[in-house]
Amino acid sequence: MAEKRLVVAITGASGAVYGERVLQLLAGTDIEVHLVMSNAAAVTFLKERNRKVDLDDFDIVDLIGAEAPNVVYHPNSDIGASIASGSFRTMGMMIVPCSMGTLGALAAGLSMNLVHRAADVCLKERRKLVIVPRETPLATTHLENMHKLSTLGAVVLPAMPGFYHDPRSIDDQIDFVVTKLFDQFGLDFGLMRRWEG
Repeated sequence: MAEKRLVVAITGASGAVYGERVLQLLAGTDIEVHLVMSNAAAVTFLKERNRKVDLDDFDIVDLIGAEAPNVVYHPNSDIGASIASGSFRTMGMMIVPCSMGTLGALAAGLSMNLVHRAADVCLKERRKLVIVPRETPLATTHLENMHKLSTLGAVVLPAMPGFYHDPRSIDDQIDFVVTKLFDQFGLDFGLMRRWEG
């Protein structure tokens, strides 16, 4: 069923912890998670999270420190994967974090790898596509690419944590962004106190 499948892409932007947290929360749920990672994402995980992720011999434990039988891994070079076809129904896709290179490719309509193709499928099928850029400052080209994707129907959800929920730790700030991301797909893990006025 489409409502039980979600595509998660992790690219090489700083902020690997956001992708890690998303997968930790989805692990063990009844949602079939289809994961694809860029080579640069593996490099970022090593630099930022001290986790060595072998994309040629993938093991979810290396990424999130736990088993996740509901996560299906697809190599980024596998352009024939299920998620590369519009006939494979899903809830949509999140790219978390989304590098500026990936952003630019999507805005230009390029499909050079599975991350690009799966996102292109979401756009053409009018499925939910949420990109989480984590770059600052932003160049004019970055803003133009975000604008273009927004006009095509994607949701641009920058990794900009809020402060109204009284955060006490970096984890609280991470969970703020992740909560906003899951809200786009109607998912709630009760990670933060919501604003009530």
